[in-house]
Amino acid sequence: MKQLNQNDVIEFVEANIGDFHKRRADSFQKLKLSQVLERKNPYLFKAKNISTAQDLVKLLLDAHLSSQEEAIFGEFLEKLAIFVCNKVFGGKKSSAEGIDLEFERDNIIYIVSIKSGPNWGNSSQIKKMIDNFKKAQRILRTSNAKGNIQAVNGCCYGRDNQPNKNDYWKLCGQEFWEFISGNERLYIDIVEPLGYRAKERNEEFSEEYGRILNLFTNQFFQDFCTDGKIDWEKLVKFNSEKKSRN
Repeated sequence: MKQLNQNDVIEFVEANIGDFHKRRADSFQKLKLSQVLERKNPYLFKAKNISTAQDLVKLLLDAHLSSQEEAIFGEFLEKLAIFVCNKVFGGKKSSAEGIDLEFERDNIIYIVSIKSGPNWGNSSQIKKMIDNFKKAQRILRTSNAKGNIQAVNGCCYGRDNQPNKNDYWKLCGQEFWEFISGNERLYIDIVEPLGYRAKERNEEFSEEYGRILNLFTNQFFQDFCTDGKIDWEKLVKFNSEKKSRN
């Protein structure tokens, strides 16, 4: 085990956090109003008494952005975790299906599936993760890996007060970051560098967001409004009307 150098962490974050900002802005570039309208529940908007085109479009964009940000930032945190573990324990990106990180600590080989937070999947997704763990364990054992092989579901934030799940451990938040780094403060220390140039980048993003909001609002008004009101029949038909299979 090597001592983690906080400056290495800061340099990695500052060098890579820009990709998060770029990718979330890029997610707007090819986005079409029709795409988000087809993915969302029009009945929900009606039930929430949405009456203006801009309010409805803003809800659509915010829902799209939220899902995009969670996925993109999750990938960034996964890369950060692998980087940190590599510095301390020689951890590496795993080639096994569904496994993100492999490393050895105290004569135990750990195979880790990294998720953003603790509430990441339903029962079938968790079962798939367990199947991936068992498959990876079999492969490692047949390649003459010595010692115990422990599966871990690592979550970058949150907590789980019952980490032993029988088939695997679930380590969240502070426990996860300490587990891969040996540093009990790392979960706090990574917060500050994440804000690197955040104000500047978010101002640029806000300008692009406003542009897309205006464009989509204008398009929605033309396509789905009648006499200044949302035409709910037209909107529901666009979203849900059956199409010819010919």
